[in-house]
Amino acid sequence: MTDLFWPGDQRAGDVMSDAAFLTAMVRVETAWLTVLVDAGVAPDAARVDLGSTLRDGDLETIARGAEADGNPVTGLVALLRERTGGPRAQWLHRGLTSQDVVDTALVLCARDALDAVSTAVLAQVRTLADLVETHRDAPMVARTLTQHAVPSTVGGKFAVWLAGVLDAVEPLAALRSSLPVQAGGAAGTLAATTELAGSADAALGLVESLATALNLVPALPWHTRRAPITRIGDALVTCCDAWGHLAADVATLSRPEIGELSEGHAGKSSTMPHKQNPVLSVLIRRAALSTGPLASTLHTASACSVDERADGAWHVEWATLRTLARRTVVAAAQTADLLAHLRIDVERSATILADADGMDAEQLSMAKLTEREPLPSYLGATDRIVDAVLQRASQYLKEAT
Repeated sequence: MTDLFWPGDQRAGDVMSDAAFLTAMVRVETAWLTVLVDAGVAPDAARVDLGSTLRDGDLETIARGAEADGNPVTGLVALLRERTGGPRAQWLHRGLTSQDVVDTALVLCARDALDAVSTAVLAQVRTLADLVETHRDAPMVARTLTQHAVPSTVGGKFAVWLAGVLDAVEPLAALRSSLPVQAGGAAGTLAATTELAGSADAALGLVESLATALNLVPALPWHTRRAPITRIGDALVTCCDAWGHLAADVATLSRPEIGELSEGHAGKSSTMPHKQNPVLSVLIRRAALSTGPLASTLHTASACSVDERADGAWHVEWATLRTLARRTVVAAAQTADLLAHLRIDVERSATILADADGMDAEQLSMAKLTEREPLPSYLGATDRIVDAVLQRASQYLKEAT
């Protein structure tokens, strides 16, 4: 996919695209029909790979028709029944409702996004760990509220970036392994499935079989309990928060009057050939600035859920989650590239620190209070902090690979 309104969107590929969503919905319908056949609820003649019935142009037809019923499932089911006929058409979608198909398909698509983010983060963590090790002792001024504060190191700054990335991505594996299936039926009571299967236990068994078929987790219906969706949104936004922080640092420290960092592949200006724009940092910050409000929309929708299927609050989730997921996948790849080609001018950093006024002011005041001579260095526990972050990164890489 491409998007002139969002440069770099092609990095997300087919993640959460219309085609991916349609494929996921058909996959859910196929898996459910297979579960019914395998359990002896539906006859063997109902078994079919529904994906093989799709044709060019179906996506456009289903999308255009979705307005009539407020969701794409009704039109999809009608099309599939027309194409299959007989027992397949008779048993297709029985026990499900449109929300079951949409929600489960959304989860499947979101899983692809989480996988893409996790892959990019592996590269980020490896690169950051190398940067921390390489520059752990390089002198640098620490800044607070935009002003020179106390001595620090380049490696110390990179360790803060690394810790932020780890804070964001460590929960992703647990989230991915707990993504739930949705199969509650018309009102989230499994009434139709219970009627088909003959008992509540048998109905719950069918849900478990569906989850297994889709490599998801069995779950009680969550039609109006939207934590599964908000948890995905929160995880994606937290990643963008961490990347936005480091991108802001790169953009700031690449200013010509500072010049401590710069992007390896700077962008050009359309009219000023002398400029070297920190384009990736700008685009990553763009994602960080926009994804938080998208997650807020998901939470607002969750809070406004009503009855046994929400009127509008459920519907607003679909495009919101798609946009949030795609932007996060793009930012993940851009951050990996930014870090891989980051340029560090350690001589410039050392010069700025050496020329800064008042770098020993706090140290002298602390030493005066203790009535001792100042320590040889005013880096505090930086070495310990760096070691702790590197150990954490090593453990993450070990578990993730």
